Parts: sequence; structure tokens; C-alpha cells
Amino acid sequence: MSLFKRKQEQLEEGSAIRQEEVSYQQEDPYLNQLVDHYKNRLLTEANLEQLTSLNQREMRLSIERFISKFMSEEKVILTRHKKEQLLTKLIDESVGYGPLESLLYDENITEILINGPNQVHIEKQGQLQQIDMKFRNEEHLRHIIDRVVAPLGRRIDESSPMVDARLADGSRVNAVIPPISLNGTLISIRKFRKDPFKIDELIEFESMTSDMAIFLKSIIQAKTNVLISGGTGSGKTTLLNALAAAIPGDERVITIEDSAELKLDRPNVVGMEARPPNVEGRGEISIRQLVKNALRMRPDRIIVGEVRGSEAFDMLQAMNTGHEGSMTTVHANSPRDALGRVEGMVIMAGMDLPSSVIREYIVGAVDFIVQGDRLSDGKRKILSISEIKTAENGQVEVNEIFTYRRTGVGENGAVLGYHTATGFKPNCLPRLRAFGIEMNEAIFEPRSEANE
Repeated sequence: MSLFKRKQEQLEEGSAIRQEEVSYQQEDPYLNQLVDHYKNRLLTEANLEQLTSLNQREMRLSIERFISKFMSEEKVILTRHKKEQLLTKLIDESVGYGPLESLLYDENITEILINGPNQVHIEKQGQLQQIDMKFRNEEHLRHIIDRVVAPLGRRIDESSPMVDARLADGSRVNAVIPPISLNGTLISIRKFRKDPFKIDELIEFESMTSDMAIFLKSIIQAKTNVLISGGTGSGKTTLLNALAAAIPGDERVITIEDSAELKLDRPNVVGMEARPPNVEGRGEISIRQLVKNALRMRPDRIIVGEVRGSEAFDMLQAMNTGHEGSMTTVHANSPRDALGRVEGMVIMAGMDLPSSVIREYIVGAVDFIVQGDRLSDGKRKILSISEIKTAENGQVEVNEIFTYRRTGVGENGAVLGYHTATGFKPNCLPRLRAFGIEMNEAIFEPRSEANE
């Protein structure tokens, strides 16, 4: 069995990355020289465009034939194990992403953070850890990021030292190079599961309770507008994917994203992705333009992956003008902060309106705020589900329906706590009944840690 096949099987079984695979760039300088040498011969003597069009197995066999021919001509002798290593490295370097390939295949890794050629960190189960892996030098690392951005018509150089890109599997890549970076080339890769998490899995991970899941599914089916709030890496997109599964299958859904991450397993869903300006500074398509365009596409619901600027006004306008049941996410640390962030974004849109009018507009559009967070132990939790309404005195009320109560810290820094209802019965219950959803009001009764 080849090293490549063995690696694939190990990664599929969720096994840890082997030390020899992670740090292979340092293992054998002679082998690395052969990789460079045969890579140059492949570039000049093989049709790489034809090779890359083959599937993994056929491509490997074709490259193996070329390498066997080269080694025979040059009378190079290697053990079978070394030849397997040579082939794997050569494929990774020629048509892949070099040493990143083994990390990209590991589904247990959710983030890859590269701080220059000599320092690589990964995130597993919410925890960052440094691994024993190095790139040969700064030039090698730059070559890898060039392979990522070149097919997308993008570039990264001193005149354009930052770039966002997306791999074929949907992984999101951000790269920064000197002079902006003070530590050499910096690369951040956020990976996404091929099959998005379902709500049942989030319950299993204790991100929420079954009562919370029942309530969330109900408010989605009843076409209320939901804002998902949280910090970076708190699981906003994961939750958005999971909740979208509750949308009835006969509704037309349009997704709008800055970088495509959503994977909605449902019929009649179409997606649009914003486009940055090209190397001449032209051709930019903003989220705001896409939201405006989506209104002309007969949507039942609009899902914006994340609002960051003036597009928030257009999203609220869509929610307020017949496109109920829409969803979006925002970076904020609490429900009230989320409202403040959205208010600031509306002001960014150039709306010359008093704050009281803007808040009323927001409350008229947003029905619920779901607040998530990544805790200190790496676990992601829904911290609260709140209903938004305007009080009689005109103030905005944020009424928490479910909350997560922290009780302490256990072994190895594990956060202790439990989810509970607050006792507040939401005002949306008549709406749920109008949609044929009967809610057992017992789920809104508070629970103690003992009976959780």
C-alpha cells in the first residue's frame, strides 16, 4: 500500500497526523533536491494541464511513470519507501499545496495558521497547537500562496500585499506578506466540513439543548428574522447552516456572501459571492450591490453570510418589506452589542436619520438574536436566544428566552455550566400558532443545574 493511500485512510479514520508526514520538508535534504529537480523536468517535459485534469489515482500513476523514466535515465536508485515519499512530495509540490496537503486532508483540523516559514499552528477541537512542520524558506511559502491565488486571477506582491482567496474545497485563505507583515509571509486557512453540522449534532456537542433546538426550528419555520451574533470562530456560519435546514423546501432562498462558506442542503437555493477589485482596481461587486440585486430575483428568504458595513441597511430594508424569515450574522459580543453594531452600519450607509428612528427600524426588522461564543476551553456554545421588541416608552427591549450559565472551571480548564430557559415567554407564540406550530410552553420554565 502506497504512502499516499495509507495517509488518506488514516485521515479518513480521523487519526493524528504522523510526525514523518508533518515535518517531511526537513527529513531528507537529498530527497528535497530530487523533488525540485524532477519538478523542473515535469514542467518542461510533461503536459501539466493534462495531468491536473486527471483524477488523483490517474495523475499519480502518470507522474510515477514520468519519474521512473527520469530515474532510469539518470541512474538514480531509491528504496521503495523513499520513492513513495518522493512521489507524494512531488505531487504536492507540482499540482497541490506542498506540505499543506496533509493538513488540508485532515478533517479534524479546522484552522491552519502559518507565521512565516518556521512556525505552523493548527486548531483541533477548538484548541490551538503548534506542530513540528516547517517550510524550506520564505520563497517556498510564497510559492504555495501563489499557487492558491493565481487560478483566481488574483496576485500578491509588494503593491498588493494582502489577499483573500478560496480553495477548491471551499476553505477560506487569507495571506499577508512583507512589508505589511513583520514576520514573513502569514497565511490563515479556515476549513469547512464537506457535510455541514446538523442541529442534532450541535445538541450532541452540547452547543444547545433539545428545547432550544425546537424553539429555533419553530421560529425559522414561522418566518421570523434572525440575527446570529458572535465573535470570530464562534460558530456563526455553522449555526446559520444548521438553522437553514428548517426552511420549508418549497421556498426560494438566495444566499449572499463575501466569501462562499454556506452549504445549504436543500432545493431551490442559489448563491451569490461578492467580488473584490481586480489588479487594475476595477470590477468590484459589493455585498450591498448583491443584496439590492437579490430583491429582483424573487426570493422568499435572503441569507447574508455576514453584514459588515452599509449593506446592513439594505438587509434590514429587505426584512422590513416582505422578505420575512431572512437571516444574517454579525460580529458582536452580546445581543445589545449586535444591535449597536447594526445601528452603526446603517449610519455608515449614509442614512441621515436620528438614532431613535434607526433603532425603531432595526427592531421592526430583527425578531431574534442568537448569541454564540467559543469558550476558553475551545467549545462553542449558544449563550443566549433573545427576542427583540420596542417597549411602551420607545426603548428597545432585549428579552432573553434561553441562556447559558457558567458555574466554574473543571479539569484541564474545561468550562462548567448549563443551558436553561429564563422563564420569559416570547411574544411570538401567537405567530407560531398561526403557522400551525404548537409550542409546549413547559420548555420556557427555568431549570437548575441539578435537573439539567
